Amino acid sequence: MKYQKICILGLGYIGLPTASTFATHGVQVIGVDVNPDVVHTLRNGGLHIQEPGLRTLVQAALRSGNLTIQNHPDQADAFIIAVPTPFRENKLADLRAVEAAAQAIAPYLRKGNLVVLESTSPPLTTEQRLAPLLERSGLKNGEDFYLAYVPERVLPGSILRELIENDRVIGGVNRESAEAARDLYQLFVRGEILLTDTTTAEMVKLMENTYRDVNIALANEFARLAERFGINVWEAIELANRHPRVNILRPGPGVGGHCISVDPWFLVEAAPDLARLIRTAREVNDGQPHHVVELLHQTFGILAGLRVAALGLSYKADVDDLRESPAIEICHLLQKSGAEVVAFEPYRQESQAEGIPLAKELSLVLQDADLLAVLVAHQDFRNLSPATAAQTMRGRFVLDAVNLLNRAAWEKQGFQVVKVGEGRR
Repeated sequence: MKYQKICILGLGYIGLPTASTFATHGVQVIGVDVNPDVVHTLRNGGLHIQEPGLRTLVQAALRSGNLTIQNHPDQADAFIIAVPTPFRENKLADLRAVEAAAQAIAPYLRKGNLVVLESTSPPLTTEQRLAPLLERSGLKNGEDFYLAYVPERVLPGSILRELIENDRVIGGVNRESAEAARDLYQLFVRGEILLTDTTTAEMVKLMENTYRDVNIALANEFARLAERFGINVWEAIELANRHPRVNILRPGPGVGGHCISVDPWFLVEAAPDLARLIRTAREVNDGQPHHVVELLHQTFGILAGLRVAALGLSYKADVDDLRESPAIEICHLLQKSGAEVVAFEPYRQESQAEGIPLAKELSLVLQDADLLAVLVAHQDFRNLSPATAAQTMRGRFVLDAVNLLNRAAWEKQGFQVVKVGEGRR
């Protein structure tokens, strides 16, 4: 199939790069978002998310005339749904944005169109939730229009490169739908394109992130055991990984982001009687921020009244994404303990983030702090001088949740250091 015009619903971390990439490959693209602030920002040359190279790509797409920004869909040859799929408080998938997108597409759907769901979803979502809503158009999926599930498989910080170079799994409700989606994505994808059915493709996406989550939970549990036994888990992991068939991941303050911390719950929801290991891993990683704060209580005693300088709020290093961030949860737990928390997040310039005051500079967040809490391994923090911190801070307490600091150098300056995964005999 040939595609001259596509409509992409959802202009976030996946939708906007995808829309811009298609547009710079010569396709007419309608980028749709229901958030008026996002539409206004993009139409006026701004950017509401941070990703290396994205600003240049979006501006090129807009200048080409191939990308237009709207708050509603329009007729097109293909529709891609790339809206968020968070979970609700009960850990069940929130598919309201997917359903709203399908309902918005239905009036514009024509015979021969392709509809693709990219949003991460529980198994059977495409067939059982999306298809019936699209068929309100009077058209039959797999016969009158093509329907496929194509999960994104990119890493924040490398989205633009991986969007093009990574292999893509395409699941269709039938072979013809999978082939129609393949024809669309091969306009820019250089990686191998692999065809399957929709439910297998949904499962593949969840398996990839669940694999990571379970292995991170194992590393976090090893860290807790090391603390109990009075050893250094970082040394133990390095030694264990010398085995040719062992690759233990890094422990830390928890697991965040919109994928790894969310997707495993979709499998638990779909089959709670079978996904027992997956549930346990999620509980370990969800509990890690509480464990970190408990370490502080055990080491430093009462936290009420302490001024805490928190370094980093994003869910991982060198990105601006705050979604499901364990660093933010740790800050909130510290606030509940009575501590005064001020954070420095180099990728955010707001005055506050999630109810946490933000300092404009690293030197300002250290001013008069009693406790320094390194919560994210941003590159900006790697060269932090303990001598400079000693001159600026009021107290001499340090929490290193990501194994970023040299313990000996900080202790030489009179700091008392607690690290996740380092037990002291």
